[in-house]
Amino acid sequence: QVQLVESGGGLVQAGGSLRLSCAASGRTFSRYVMGWFRQAPGKEREFVAAIRSSGGSTSYADSVKGRFAVSRDNAKNTLYLQMNSLKPEDTAVYSCAASYNLWATPLTAVGTYDYWGQGTQVTVSS
Repeated sequence: QVQLVESGGGLVQAGGSLRLSCAASGRTFSRYVMGWFRQAPGKEREFVAAIRSSGGSTSYADSVKGRFAVSRDNAKNTLYLQMNSLKPEDTAVYSCAASYNLWATPLTAVGTYDYWGQGTQVTVSS
């Protein structure tokens, strides 16, 4: 089992940047496929980005492509999401998720992931 704790959220002006972190417990973090999702008030949870266990393969939602970058440091059991050129529509609670299936697919689906963090609030003001 793995526990996930997000940090790094906050209030930022449009055009600004934030870096989210997701600290994972356990010794097998390197084997997990990791993802970031977000949920805005009154909306469904949506996929943001994902990264496979080796870190060599990443996926992004079209809405964040070119602005966000997902990465991981397996030595530190930590997942990151660098968010640049933030827009008001990026405002949401951001959660990290983990799947123990190395070949997990589709990476965009909530049901693919086995473990979830509680989330961190990101608010982008216009």
